[in-house]
Amino acid sequence: MKTISIYKEQTMTSLEIAELTGKQHKNVMQAIRNMEPAWEKVNGLKFQLVEYRDQKGELRPCYQLTKTECLYIATKFNDEARAKLVLRWEELERAKALNNKEKIINNHQLCLMEPQQILAMADEIIGEGLRLVNADAEDTLTATQVAKTFNMTVWDFNAVLRDMGIQYRRNGHWNISDDLVGRDLVRLRTHVSYSLKGEKKVKRYLTWTMAGLRFLNAKLGYPNF
Repeated sequence: MKTISIYKEQTMTSLEIAELTGKQHKNVMQAIRNMEPAWEKVNGLKFQLVEYRDQKGELRPCYQLTKTECLYIATKFNDEARAKLVLRWEELERAKALNNKEKIINNHQLCLMEPQQILAMADEIIGEGLRLVNADAEDTLTATQVAKTFNMTVWDFNAVLRDMGIQYRRNGHWNISDDLVGRDLVRLRTHVSYSLKGEKKVKRYLTWTMAGLRFLNAKLGYPNF
């Protein structure tokens, strides 16, 4: 069985360090900048500089440090601030270890389940997701269903609507014409299927509302209800 690594190195931003130690962020940033040349000389890497949005929504710089980098910076802090930082890292690592343990247990339990149980669980999750996604299209009709009301095949039906400028095809999908958007004539429905290799295939397609059916009836001139 192939083992998948679920471990990822944790980091802490200079903002978090400032909040934890009760220091101003600009002072923490300055301390990191002052200590960066020595770190780069020994380690060969600079500290990672990232951006965050302040309360005004403006982008500001901050550092994102690993535990080792963070504790190196903390050597310039007073004893109380350094102790707070060390305890915070222990708290983060305990939480991460617990989370990883739960993942391992869950994966192990999944491996012990019968294929039918796994499929049933997957069906339940996917089914609930599709129910939520397709809630707006629950009472709509597919192109095949509408085509039957006009005594057409779905291919002829789609071709007629294309020729009339009601819909167009792009990237393998039918789309309502731009001038008809916003009139609640169609809604999107999502269908999910899987290949024998477990590859997921998601298909989204147009369905017609009752307003859309009345619109088509008026355009095609065939009484269908």
